[in-house]
Amino acid sequence: MARWSAGHPWRAIAGWFLFVVVCLGAGIVVGGHAATTEDYRVGEAGRGEALAAEGGLQQRPVERVLITAKPGTGALDAAAADAAARSVGERMAKLPEVLFVAPPVRSADGSAVRVDVTMNGPELEGKKHVDPLLEQTAQVQKDHPALRVEETGSPSLSKDVQGQRGDDLARTEMIALPVTLLTLLIVFRSVAMAAVPLLLALSSIAAAIGLSNLASHVFPDAGVGTNVILLIGLAVGVDYTLFYLKREREERARAGGRLTSQALVELAAATSGRAVVVSGLAVAVSSATLFLADDVIFSSIATGAIVVTVVAVISSLTVLPALLVKLGDRADRRAARKAERAAKRAAERGDAVPPKEPKEPKAGTGAKAGAGRFTNAVLRATSRRPAVVLVVAVGAMLALAAPLAGLKLTDIGRETYSRDLRAMQVWDRQNAAFPELKSMHQVVVRADAGRAGEVADALEGLAKRAESDPHLAGTPELRTSANGRISLLELRVPYYVSSDEARDSLDRVRDEYVPATVGKLPGVDIAVTGDVARYADYPDHQKRQLPLVIGALLLVTFAITVWAFRSVVLGLLGIALNLLSAAASLGLLVFVFQGSWAEGLLGFDSIGSIGSRVPLFLLVILFGLSMDYQVFVISRIQEAVRRGVPTRQAVIDGIGSSAGVVTSAAFVMVTVFASFIGLHLIEMKQFGFVLAAAVLLDAFVIRIMILPALMLLLGDRVWWPSPAQARARTTTTPSAPHLENVG
Repeated sequence: MARWSAGHPWRAIAGWFLFVVVCLGAGIVVGGHAATTEDYRVGEAGRGEALAAEGGLQQRPVERVLITAKPGTGALDAAAADAAARSVGERMAKLPEVLFVAPPVRSADGSAVRVDVTMNGPELEGKKHVDPLLEQTAQVQKDHPALRVEETGSPSLSKDVQGQRGDDLARTEMIALPVTLLTLLIVFRSVAMAAVPLLLALSSIAAAIGLSNLASHVFPDAGVGTNVILLIGLAVGVDYTLFYLKREREERARAGGRLTSQALVELAAATSGRAVVVSGLAVAVSSATLFLADDVIFSSIATGAIVVTVVAVISSLTVLPALLVKLGDRADRRAARKAERAAKRAAERGDAVPPKEPKEPKAGTGAKAGAGRFTNAVLRATSRRPAVVLVVAVGAMLALAAPLAGLKLTDIGRETYSRDLRAMQVWDRQNAAFPELKSMHQVVVRADAGRAGEVADALEGLAKRAESDPHLAGTPELRTSANGRISLLELRVPYYVSSDEARDSLDRVRDEYVPATVGKLPGVDIAVTGDVARYADYPDHQKRQLPLVIGALLLVTFAITVWAFRSVVLGLLGIALNLLSAAASLGLLVFVFQGSWAEGLLGFDSIGSIGSRVPLFLLVILFGLSMDYQVFVISRIQEAVRRGVPTRQAVIDGIGSSAGVVTSAAFVMVTVFASFIGLHLIEMKQFGFVLAAAVLLDAFVIRIMILPALMLLLGDRVWWPSPAQARARTTTTPSAPHLENVG
């Protein structure tokens, strides 16, 4: 593919941009398919939701209008509040988006009145249709200026959070893109060369967004697909292009003008190009293991990561070689004109200008040629005392991993949302006036229609038992479906879903109240769902799926490494080093986010736990991305060994010569990931922090200290069971015959 693209550059460039336009256009025309409420159902809570939906008793989008006195005006005027509540009810009832309006409810202390408005449609669709309700609330506020009339609820909260997330992402792009461009300018010292990786990354992201819309009709989008595409696309897109560009420039410097731009690009394709393909395959296959989590959010993440990685690899095999040929030809023409002018000036002076002979790189200078002072110093220390460096580096990583022993996983509750959101401020005031609205349990029972009375009696018995529970409040509500088969008892919980009190009350309902009442009825289906059950069951579901996902991840990582390098030892080392890197970065995450000491520094309020999705997301993405560095670095080492360089020297030369590009690529990745720390959503902060930490540790500790120390200690055994020296006699580079003819 690279050879054809290099031989037909304009066709390849035009073809690529046509591909991007078609992908993006198709995605826009077809549109995406968002995940529905049904897609999120897991565990007993999900089973309970399904039972409730069967009887038409499922949760619906609810908005609540809160009427209170304006600050500084004293007690609430009851008559004025009642008039405002009637106006709210009349206005809302006329809207086609509204299913029904409940009678006004006054708080226990009389400081607030609320009106509950149930919307039409599925629970997750409410945010798309909430604007007319907000407009009516604003109008009531205008008509009653002496009161404070506000609205909150799941739809308005979701709408505000979505808007805030969009603004946050726009700001991260404003940070990540300039820093990435600046890094590339420092690396290449050329605007044209620096623009190429960024241009290809952005075009790959555009094509991937279009393709992900198409893929969402098979794997529904949970609203995180675009975020993942931006996060992973900018990182791998720039990385892959950077690896390719650096290798082409190295080969150009080594050839000294003896090879054409096309031949140089083919050399880069046969070396770094192959590493890019293997790395891309590793990221895609690693990401695919997330499908085993049996969760719509992880499926959405996997789809976005796979699509954008595959597109980035395709760009590196098509449009990138074509662009490099055109840029190389331009550089050759400029060099020729410069040489011609120099020769003309020399002729005018009567001087002889001998042709410059290209300088061949000396063996053993890889570290000096490609690494900075820090890397050279570390490599010198590693080559002299590999065992000491290994013990110190591994000890430091294990020390960073130590806080992992106190890891607490929870689902992220709504109470963690930013208080900059208007709907969250109203939500806080609502919960202060009506604490029973913070969360709830729903006991759902399915039985024959003729047993509806029996089931109702049992549920009423359960409600009586719950009356004495200090962690429950409000009046239980019993509802029965029209066909009499589904019954639902709703119990109010005056605590947030993330609190210990809410979780304890769920355990009592499931383990004590249900078995003692409705659980004694034979032949009925029972499930406890609701806000708290959703929050509790999701992490439990993740923990059950975690061994399967991690097992598959370790297997595919091992298989790809063994396939790429024909070495079982390297496969085992890759797994061990990735686990070490993941453990250390997760330990850092626990140290920073489960405590409160870094709240002011990173702008968050600690919830004392880590989002349940974060560790699995880290493991999968880190295993994939770390293969970028591993494949690139070990490929350089293996090339040297195949040329007959002893393994010890090849390790130093290979890591030294690749250190510059690995450092630059890591800096780009860290910049992209760290920019997510500025987001308001606590889970996104944790994602950004842990990925940035993992890349830093992987690039500067694993690849520069631990990996070379291990390879130096193992020597030729690192290539077991098929030493690279032996393979060198029987294996050739795929495009070698063609390149020899060109030479």
